Amino acid sequence: MSSSGLPARKAALALLSGVLRKAKPLDALLDELKGLEPRDAGFARALASSTLRHFGELDATLRHFVPKALAPHKAGAATEILLLGAAELLILKVAAHAAVDAANRLASADPKAVHFKPLINAVLRKIATEGEAVRAKLDTVRLNTPDWLWMRWTLQYGQKTARAIASAHLLEAPIDICVKDTAFPESIALFGNTRRITQEGRVEELPGFAQGGWWVQDAAATLPVLMLGDVRGKRVMDLCAAPGGKTMQLAALGAEVTAVELDPARAGRIRENLARTNLTATLVEADARDFKASAPFVLIDAPCTATGTIRRHPDLPWIKQAGDVTARAPLAYEILENGAAMLEPGGVLVFAVCSLEREEGEEQIEAFLSAHPEFARMPLTADELFGHAEWISPVGDLRTLPCHLSEQGGMDGFYASRLKRMA
Repeated sequence: MSSSGLPARKAALALLSGVLRKAKPLDALLDELKGLEPRDAGFARALASSTLRHFGELDATLRHFVPKALAPHKAGAATEILLLGAAELLILKVAAHAAVDAANRLASADPKAVHFKPLINAVLRKIATEGEAVRAKLDTVRLNTPDWLWMRWTLQYGQKTARAIASAHLLEAPIDICVKDTAFPESIALFGNTRRITQEGRVEELPGFAQGGWWVQDAAATLPVLMLGDVRGKRVMDLCAAPGGKTMQLAALGAEVTAVELDPARAGRIRENLARTNLTATLVEADARDFKASAPFVLIDAPCTATGTIRRHPDLPWIKQAGDVTARAPLAYEILENGAAMLEPGGVLVFAVCSLEREEGEEQIEAFLSAHPEFARMPLTADELFGHAEWISPVGDLRTLPCHLSEQGGMDGFYASRLKRMA
């Protein structure tokens, strides 16, 4: 990091403001890190991510010292500066003098926040000495989960499980990999070909990456492919294929994969990864709602709100709302309908979403089966999921939660249902 750390903190401020003020995804704002030294870029991202991951408790802590919210049109970025400073002090445990000085420097550079510099200085000094005591009295798990998600999860999963899900979101997700051969970094085995990295370093620089020995893929995301069964030598349609983990997984299992992806940039990344891993698949740039083909196996990783991936995307709860769930569901259902039309009689279809929301998972399948008597559910067994019966819903579908595999660091929330076309 640069000597003052100011470039990193300026970048973190830009990231945080983009998320909270413009509701932009954090990943879409990462151009703000271009030109920074790697250490500065890493700190900026860590600071912005930590602030968002603990946003509710940090905001409540600030409200203890500043009960009335600052008006953005008068205070500029003062609130975001306070949030970042509080995150440095309470979450990242940065030395008080460094965190407070950095916040003062950020305020000095903002034409509106500069007028609130005395307030920023005083509040952060109080947080440095009294903040932990204030924070200890807060229900941080509840505060870090916005109402729209908390209400949904308590209704669907019950209070205890909802709290376990929300608690899992306070921990940064580990990096899982799907291994193709024996060249991989230091890691622990989870199940099948999935391992969890324990070795530090940039992903691209870890052993076996450049040689194509593995790719990054969360443990839960590997399960829908395994639900298809033996696909060696069989034709498989992989709809909504990006980011490509499932395409590579299918190719590594010996399937004849046709990967359909609408976004050219995302399709390009799939091509790059296939080339790196020396795997083969036919890549088609097309809308999965309209593409026509036939195959004995169809895999659909449908678009959704991705609430099962909040550990990786701590901005998500604060840039989305309940209306987004119902808004995206019709698109996914159209893709399900078209994918089902591709399936040959006797064939198997797996529909998956990285969402915790019923409207995007369970309710889609219930509606589809009601309208299509020629399809039947193929319930999962614990043996198919490496003995993890807790991942199976009462009707036999896959339902993983972020609090599953808790002793190993959790996993993404996924829903998947396996259907067979009877005629």
